[in-house]
Amino acid sequence: MRRADPDGRLLVRTRRVVTAEIAGAISLLLVLTGAMVYGVTVSSQEGAARRELAAATHGASVAHPPPCVWLFELRGDMVQSSPGAPTALPVRAALAEGAASREPKVVRAELGGHAYLVRTQRRGDRVVQAAMDLRYQAEERHRLLRTLAAAEVAGLLCALLVGQVLARRAIAPLGDALARQRRFAADVSHELRTPLTRLHTRAQLAARRLRHGADPARDLDQLVTGTRQLGEVVEDLLLSAQFRQLRGLFGPVDLAALAEEAAAAETARAEAGGVRIEVLRQGSAHVVLGAESALRRVLSALLDNALAHTESHIWVVVSDGPSGVVELTVRDDGVGLDPGDAEGLFTRFAGGSRRGFGLGLALVREVVDGHGGTITVDGRPGGGAAFTVRLPAGRAAPAEAREAPRRAAPGSGAHPIAP
Repeated sequence: MRRADPDGRLLVRTRRVVTAEIAGAISLLLVLTGAMVYGVTVSSQEGAARRELAAATHGASVAHPPPCVWLFELRGDMVQSSPGAPTALPVRAALAEGAASREPKVVRAELGGHAYLVRTQRRGDRVVQAAMDLRYQAEERHRLLRTLAAAEVAGLLCALLVGQVLARRAIAPLGDALARQRRFAADVSHELRTPLTRLHTRAQLAARRLRHGADPARDLDQLVTGTRQLGEVVEDLLLSAQFRQLRGLFGPVDLAALAEEAAAAETARAEAGGVRIEVLRQGSAHVVLGAESALRRVLSALLDNALAHTESHIWVVVSDGPSGVVELTVRDDGVGLDPGDAEGLFTRFAGGSRRGFGLGLALVREVVDGHGGTITVDGRPGGGAAFTVRLPAGRAAPAEAREAPRRAAPGSGAHPIAP
């Protein structure tokens, strides 16, 4: 059985904890609200019963008492009762105390299996006692409790649902952060692989030239350039976590000069594999507006892909496209690809079987999209593949700026680069 992703388990556990906390808080609020409602209801019932008994003992007739109230009058030793009064009433001890006291007295009594609220006081020369059966209040409280219990259960279910929704929204940034972290780690591992491979190959060539007494100056120059570009890749990756920050580095970039520089940087690997890289300029307007380090990564990734799938020839063509567009095409005569796999090449970890997993090309598309351009691929099995990048043309940089890339990349030029 495949083990769950640790980040996924963390998100699920966090979501459950947040859901439980939210549901618990809502449920506690419902319980407190229900307790307050119940307390207010009981207090209101008690107050209403006492007021009704007070009114009955002050002026109600024994023969016509208020609803749910029975009246009793004590005159001498005779007790007069309201019609239909329970046989367990009156409370004779309370009547006797009322005869000896001027203050009204209210008590609760349990008689014959029923609860009564009883008020006894003197009215002139007689003692009056009013009794109210509390069963109706008890039934009302029981109905209220059942209603509150049902509301609590429904509220708990709603709280769990609301908790799930809020928890998902609350931890969505955490999930995005973890996804960006994994994506950044994958980007770094992939983007650093190509420049490190180039540096390793150059170092091997320089060491071999030294052992044979040859002058390794050209290889050392390429090592210096490669280390500088490696630093740019690291810095670019840090900025590309949010591509909008990278836009602050946009400026005029000579795409043809950048292509020659990238091809020169791959000369050692091409020679080791017997591959010929040829850079061709067509037209004169090859300047685009963008981040030079990011566009260098595009060229590096496309050349790396071509080197991995051909053993003969690679053409890099930079030309004037229609409607103010600069076109860059990297074509090889290698194993080619199935046209049905073309779009999948630009999906992370989902490329065609002949062209790898597609991470590098997915990064290429992200950079090209960030520059407002497009990238397409054409090819057939056994007939090579051609990747075409189209970028909006920009204004040409000053002459000194155009010469800088060439000075930084010894050995580059507009001529073919042969092994």
